Amino acid sequence: MQFIALTSIGIENLLLEELQSQGLEVVKQSVGSVRFTADSLAVQKFCMTTRFATRVMMLIDEHENINNKDDLYKFARFQGWQEWFGPKQTFAVEFNGTNRELKNTQFSGLVIKDAIVDYFQDLYEQRPSVDKQEANVRVIAKLNKQKIALYIDYSGPRLSDRGYRTKQGRAPIRENLAAALVQRSGWLSDTSKPLFDPCCGSGTLLIEAASMALNVPANLNKDFAFKRLPGFRDAKFKELKAELKQAQLDKPLWIIGQDIDAQVLDTARGNAKRAGLEQYIRFNDGDASQLTCVAKRPGTLLSNLPYGERLGSMAELINLYRGMGERFKKHYKDWSLALLGTDEALFKTLKLSSKKRYKFKNGPLDVSLYLYDMDERQVAQNEQAGALHFEQSRAFANRVKKNKQALKSWLKKEQVEAYRVYDADIPEYNVAVDVYGDSAVVFEYAAPKEIDELVANKRLQDVITLTAETLDIDPSNIAVKVRKKQKGQEQYNALSKQNRVQVVEEFGAKFKVNLFDYLDTGLFLDHRLARRYIQQNAKNKRVLNLFAYTGSASVHAALGGAKAVTTVDMSKTYLKWAEENFALNELRNPRFRFEQADCLKWLEHAQGQYDLIFLDPPTFSNSKRMKEVFDVQRDHIQLLEWVKKILSPGGTLLFSNNKRGFKMDEVGLMGLGLKAENVSDQTLSPDFKRNKQIHNSWLITHG
Repeated sequence: MQFIALTSIGIENLLLEELQSQGLEVVKQSVGSVRFTADSLAVQKFCMTTRFATRVMMLIDEHENINNKDDLYKFARFQGWQEWFGPKQTFAVEFNGTNRELKNTQFSGLVIKDAIVDYFQDLYEQRPSVDKQEANVRVIAKLNKQKIALYIDYSGPRLSDRGYRTKQGRAPIRENLAAALVQRSGWLSDTSKPLFDPCCGSGTLLIEAASMALNVPANLNKDFAFKRLPGFRDAKFKELKAELKQAQLDKPLWIIGQDIDAQVLDTARGNAKRAGLEQYIRFNDGDASQLTCVAKRPGTLLSNLPYGERLGSMAELINLYRGMGERFKKHYKDWSLALLGTDEALFKTLKLSSKKRYKFKNGPLDVSLYLYDMDERQVAQNEQAGALHFEQSRAFANRVKKNKQALKSWLKKEQVEAYRVYDADIPEYNVAVDVYGDSAVVFEYAAPKEIDELVANKRLQDVITLTAETLDIDPSNIAVKVRKKQKGQEQYNALSKQNRVQVVEEFGAKFKVNLFDYLDTGLFLDHRLARRYIQQNAKNKRVLNLFAYTGSASVHAALGGAKAVTTVDMSKTYLKWAEENFALNELRNPRFRFEQADCLKWLEHAQGQYDLIFLDPPTFSNSKRMKEVFDVQRDHIQLLEWVKKILSPGGTLLFSNNKRGFKMDEVGLMGLGLKAENVSDQTLSPDFKRNKQIHNSWLITHG
């Protein structure tokens, strides 16, 4: 009989070798699969022992001329289905693939289902039932252009689910990939040597390693689909199972797992216990950035290193990798390293020369396993390697230092704790760096297409390293916001919310900021002087803050003695944040109101008069009030006309926006009976003087 074993991309060669090691004849290797021939008992043994396959299917038949529904029906209708199940059993059909005529997989599956039902109706005058959830037999059809193959599911539930993982870490790898990494690491050639994973998570790598070293069958107790096929012989199967149990080894193993997360270590211990391997693996608390040697004898260090999904901060990642590289050279001489990760540029920070690289898929992610020999030459040639990718990156550090020094007296005088210290001053280092107390945000602007992505990544890593060093900020307190086109479900998109908030002050006002969870932090630094103007001019006035974001201008108005403050924004999240900022400054007054609304829609029904209005609209916005998308350049006169209705006769409107090259329509403004004074220069504080186009500000009053 002919079968096909499925696996993940990158594991096909190992699967082929595994089949051959069991004496099975390989017919063809393809991407993600290997075809082979065997008798039923040999395949049952393979299903119980395979480390690398995820599913095994038995080939029923193939055909190379399936063009349409009729071809598909005839092909399925004239198979000998009674060989695989009877009319009293349930079945299900899985269909994959399309061609010019057969465009819908669900429809194609129904065609095959009808053909099978008609076959049994004609033969037995009975119809088998379809059960998509708990079918006795699963029929799988794979269509590629005009070629189709029909299979019976032979193995059943996914073979890579070994059953010992009830919980897993934040960046899990499937058991078959873990087994592939163990195999590729080289440790199995001498299992008397130590095996160490410094970032072990829920322990999958080490559990698979112990299982392989002890020859424990990977899938001994599964509910295999082949048990429900006519050719299954229970007595022979039990005999085979007993033989496999008897072939298990019992020998001492030196396997150590370490992780910084105590909770995930408990999960790892539980997983090892369910796998029956707890006595062979030791799990310890430990920080990978503070690695020391765990054994006097050299061995293999194998790890799925943290990446974007597992750590919230790119800066922390770079610091971790750089520190690990130094400690590998210091404490792991003569060891073999096998390290899995996603980002080639990150691995460059280890400052190690890999001897081999294997590419795999971990779910949707492209990952690579890098192998290193920590021999004398490797350690010696890298001991003197500089910490930076480019020595010219020092120019960035010098500019940051110079800018900070220039701002020092102003920051102290004004008690400003959040400020911009660098803004693309050097073209090659196209980032902004904002300081928030003892933390910082590095915001990378989109690089031109002609810049090589790897070069840009290396420069960014240097920027992060030097930001931490120059500003004396812990890398774990540096947030990195990278604007780039992500590949697939790239890991940096999948960050979980950290909910790390801190408080910063400016001109006597306190604000909650969150540097890690949103693209913006909760405080627009470039509008700082506009907020101070509001504080200085709010006394005894009715103040309105439109497009209020987190209400920072409203806080300044209240602190400045406003008799009423109305804060309007569409976002519940930001309005709640605004209320928290008021509470932080101990501002409580029934005349401090917060309204959730589309500001353009709100203006349509706005009542009353306001003496001081702050209007900072987005450059573009969707609004039910506008027939088209709101565009601040095109629509600002319409917007000012609405606002004019609620601006008191002696009132002032502070109008601001961030559109580069914005031009005020002075004729349109005169038509409204308003006059405007451009105060953009007066609202640029010293840390933004280098970027005069960052915003436009106008004081507008009745003419």
